[in-house]
Amino acid sequence: MKSAKVSVIIPVYNEERVIVNCLKSLAKQIYKPLEIIIVDDGSVDNAIKKISNLKSQISNLKLYKQNHLGPGPARNLGAKYSKGEILVFVDADMMFDKDFIKDLIKPILNNETFGTFSKNEFNANKDNVWSRCWNLNRTKTVEKLIPENFPDTSPVFRAISKREFQKVGGFTSKGEYTDDWSLSEKLGKKASLAPGAVYYHSNPSSLDEIWKQARWFSTNKFISGNFVRFVKSLIFYSFPISLLVGIYKTIVFKNLRFLFFRLWFDFAVWAALFKSFSSKNKAK
Repeated sequence: MKSAKVSVIIPVYNEERVIVNCLKSLAKQIYKPLEIIIVDDGSVDNAIKKISNLKSQISNLKLYKQNHLGPGPARNLGAKYSKGEILVFVDADMMFDKDFIKDLIKPILNNETFGTFSKNEFNANKDNVWSRCWNLNRTKTVEKLIPENFPDTSPVFRAISKREFQKVGGFTSKGEYTDDWSLSEKLGKKASLAPGAVYYHSNPSSLDEIWKQARWFSTNKFISGNFVRFVKSLIFYSFPISLLVGIYKTIVFKNLRFLFFRLWFDFAVWAALFKSFSSKNKAK
């Protein structure tokens, strides 16, 4: 297989709970022409302190900082300082199989495509009751975060040729939930499947994390991107609909905690929509 330098770019905003595991799994990658770029998006917890403590152990780790603008601008900043020919975009709450980078970029190195994604995304904290509820709500399973019937193309790139990334000026920097879809929209193409690339993603594991993530989810353009979607979402996430859907799925999933989860999640989305993000920073 050919070789190319890879830059892994990770936006970080208050991720002290997960960032160490993420970085340690990247440090164990089989593929070695690798640099790891952290972009602190204005964290106010101990995430940066934990990252700094690891810099002596991970020689290819770099850290940059910005004000709290959201993951899209953070990824763009990381790409600006990157030295790699291939850019890999991951999140701080992910962990990776040791062959993840090798398998993810293989189709790019073989000139089969300029960008890839993986469907082998597993629940990293499935033993947590709220993580299981989150996953059931998302994919109807506990194990996998991407459904089995997901197509072999995706609007979200995990890896992409830096040349192609630069052609369109990177991500649209609105600081919204769907910023990572913007590359596909600007390129007019989707990411191709990289078979075998295995990684793990931690779901929210407490009611506080569910609340914050649900509010962030409400900035999704498919939820609040225009007035019609905004009104439909206010209805869909309202208490009567939430209760009916929650009861039905609680019976289907045979999980009594799911009803409370669904009511809590939907209320967080509805409350965020009701207050409206129109005059506020939409960053997570």
